[in-house]
Amino acid sequence: MKRKANVVWRGDGENGSGELSTGSGAIKNLPYDFKMRFKNDDGKLGTNPEELIAAAHASCFNMKLSFVLNESGFSPETLETESVLTFVDGVVESIDLSLSAKVPDISDEKFQQCADEAKENCPISGLLNCKISLTSALIQ
Repeated sequence: MKRKANVVWRGDGENGSGELSTGSGAIKNLPYDFKMRFKNDDGKLGTNPEELIAAAHASCFNMKLSFVLNESGFSPETLETESVLTFVDGVVESIDLSLSAKVPDISDEKFQQCADEAKENCPISGLLNCKISLTSALIQ
């Protein structure tokens, strides 16, 4: 399986701008530039690579956890994960995953075990070179 993205950048680092598109068409000509990356904490102007990595990590983790739970005999109703990537001085230092899940008939101990397994074994976790933390809670 191969996945594709196309990214165009025009101009210098601080004053240039670019747009990105994915092969699936889910993202098309999404703008990004220096201001969006380093001065736009509310995200209203566009995206940045770190935000996309955070989204990719949370979505990969949720899917992996769904499979881990299925393999253990459980069917999740809802897996909601917030991913917060910390980027300091040009380095991704950490990603903090915060999971709220609704999984019928599972003990908290088994749930935590499955969540930890998913965190350690999701493909995006495996390619990241930073500290990854996980806080997870079952909800009713």
